Amino acid sequence: MPTSRLTALIGTTLRQQRELRGLTQHALARLAGTDRSTVTRIEQGERAPTVAMLEKLLAALGLQLTVGVEPLDSEIDTRIDELAARSVAERVDAVGLDRMLDRLAELPHVLTGTTAALLQGAPVPVGDLEMAVAWRDAERFADWLERHYAQRWNPAWEEFGYLPTDPRDPGEHRWQVVGGVLRAGMCEELPEAIEVRHSDRSYRVVPLALVEATEPATAELLRRWRARLARTD
Repeated sequence: MPTSRLTALIGTTLRQQRELRGLTQHALARLAGTDRSTVTRIEQGERAPTVAMLEKLLAALGLQLTVGVEPLDSEIDTRIDELAARSVAERVDAVGLDRMLDRLAELPHVLTGTTAALLQGAPVPVGDLEMAVAWRDAERFADWLERHYAQRWNPAWEEFGYLPTDPRDPGEHRWQVVGGVLRAGMCEELPEAIEVRHSDRSYRVVPLALVEATEPATAELLRRWRARLARTD
């Protein structure tokens, strides 16, 4: 039976997150209470894990499972084509990126995900402002969130609010603040970054190659964009 797109994506994500933490398949299997062959088959897309098994594997990596939906592929392609017809400056202005970054100027961070891809010219849909923040700056981040009237995403209620905003407290690292929604990847050290410039403004972003290696959802959007480019050449 052919591997489904979701099964393949789960396998790729699991392998990437395991390797980022320097764990072998055997070590992950031991932490999750399963065997190495199970981890191998899931990572290779040969087996679709149960939700319970996936939660155990992710928990062993210090992660949790979240569920989301996205538009049909045809709608994504149409949106990519629409964005490709606009300049980066127009797209930056449309999502209010500079206004949000002006508020974040005091907080050390690196832009990631679709935000980083946009600033490197990729015509991908951008929702949340995505960034990486080091744990050593968690207290500064918590103060910033409080001063900007942040409300944390509550998956149980499927809305923002009713949870402590401090990033050190349990919960998804996603907040609604004045000016938009931001998602933070908390990490021990800020990832490798490059500087890009648009309209006399500098942005520190994760290179596209690193985005594709660590963020499967954004990597899929970039793959679709390149595939469309190839068809028009």
